[in-house]
Amino acid sequence: MSAPQVYRPPRPPQPIDLRLDANEGAAPSVAASRLDDSALPELIRRYPDDGPLTEALASRLGLDPRQVLVTAGADDAIERVLRAFAAPGREVIVPQPTFGMISRYVEGCGARLVPVPWIEGPWPIDAVLERLGPRTAVIVVVTPNNPTGATASAEALDRLARAAPRAVLLVDLAYVEYAETDLTARALEWPNAVVCRTFSKARGLAGLRVGWAAGPTGVIEALRRVGHPFACSSLSLALARAALEPERAPALAAHVEQVRDERRALTVALGELGCKVLPSEANFLLVRPPQPGGARWLWEGLAGLGIAVRRFADPQLEPWIRITLPGDRAAFARLLEACATVLRPEALLLDLDDTLIDTSRSFRRAIVEAAAHFGVRLDEEEICRAKAAGGANDEWVLAGEMLAARGVHPEPEAITEVCEALYRGRGGGPALADLESPLVDPARLERLARRLPLGLVTGREHRDARGALERWGLAPAFTTLVGADEAPTKPSPAPLRLALERLGARRAWMVGDSPQDIAAARAAGVLPIGVIAPGAPPEGTRSALLAAGAARVIDGVDELERMLP
Repeated sequence: MSAPQVYRPPRPPQPIDLRLDANEGAAPSVAASRLDDSALPELIRRYPDDGPLTEALASRLGLDPRQVLVTAGADDAIERVLRAFAAPGREVIVPQPTFGMISRYVEGCGARLVPVPWIEGPWPIDAVLERLGPRTAVIVVVTPNNPTGATASAEALDRLARAAPRAVLLVDLAYVEYAETDLTARALEWPNAVVCRTFSKARGLAGLRVGWAAGPTGVIEALRRVGHPFACSSLSLALARAALEPERAPALAAHVEQVRDERRALTVALGELGCKVLPSEANFLLVRPPQPGGARWLWEGLAGLGIAVRRFADPQLEPWIRITLPGDRAAFARLLEACATVLRPEALLLDLDDTLIDTSRSFRRAIVEAAAHFGVRLDEEEICRAKAAGGANDEWVLAGEMLAARGVHPEPEAITEVCEALYRGRGGGPALADLESPLVDPARLERLARRLPLGLVTGREHRDARGALERWGLAPAFTTLVGADEAPTKPSPAPLRLALERLGARRAWMVGDSPQDIAAARAAGVLPIGVIAPGAPPEGTRSALLAAGAARVIDGVDELERMLP
């Protein structure tokens, strides 16, 4: 048997400041996170005592404290159930897809997992009952289910408990606070059911790793025997106990209501964008974008705008992504706008140099020859590395930066004069500008323009950029052009915002070859797409642009036709 893979969900390489990929609840208030300072030394010094939290939970549930076990998150509770009751030669029935750790825990205890398909619709009670047999040890009921948000009914739970009296029903209710119906009390009526709950989701305490299991005394005692006696730290236990105080109830209720409102609104918004959204009673939605490969693109696109959502390696879930509802009005508004930007842009903005026109033999060669004029030897590979590392967007300024790095400090005006003379052929030499060539066919650009209005945002001055477009027959495709003499240059978002204003658009994609292009786009709320400049090292450039925040890095503008909705 091969060793199990390390649990490692896909993480986007882009900088992320809004994480909606782990179903965490809203952060508790600062006041809710405080403990009595005078109690801290003893809490830290002594081994943990989960008695106060156990008693508080038992009181809320109307149970004997012996029927409640505090665990290190609901994960620990689930694993204990499987370790206690599943074993080699036994079977565990699991409707799937579901919480990914369950199959790992089943494998770890040597039992056979019996899958039952359940991507949508009612809980598959009939299919589960068909799979019951003498080897059935545990039946898993995750409701609301992760990652779909679907739920099991009380009637299905009752049928299951009656039909399988010798099996343990593992009822995972990690997201139940967000559901319309709480099955905790119903499950606890049955002598073969154990409920697993957590403080990680609605209560926003995932970092504390506190959960609990409740059920018949004999079942809970079996769980105690297979786990650590000190599952949670004293600080975690104290903060979790404080979270149950009555004064915290209004904040919890407000959070749940906010999430439910977001759930309804995002379902409608994504449906209008062409997505299939599964009905959910959790704090997340499972979404299938309309285009082939759309799940990966929405995952990448949102990451390009600083938002992480969850995608899956499981082939069954590959067309879907899961989006956690933030439970925060400002974050939710940002999420709505980001989804619309990725899936339905209103304009396409493009950089000029090394995006539409190959300047590897003009600007880069001018820098090399200008450096030689000042006694410094540079090569084009160094220039590419400097640009990928975030060097100046203006090539002549970049030349100055690279000279300064070698300890040579000419006046900026002198550098510009030498570079311009080389580029334009002043002083009798050949004009390096004549060595430029287009990177895109005008007809292809015209096709893009028929789908979305195009705007050029460039580090060149307007007149120079217009001349370059006209020289290669690219000008007719563009509705507007913003040059360096009209707004601050990238990485400022100002030129992109000016282009959008002129286009009458709010949502757009921006394609450019430098980290400055990417930074400007993100700052403007525009989806950044990187492109590998001619002659640039592909892998290093790709990594640099993704690290700067590009949603995706393409080899050329030609790829945009396939990407646009």
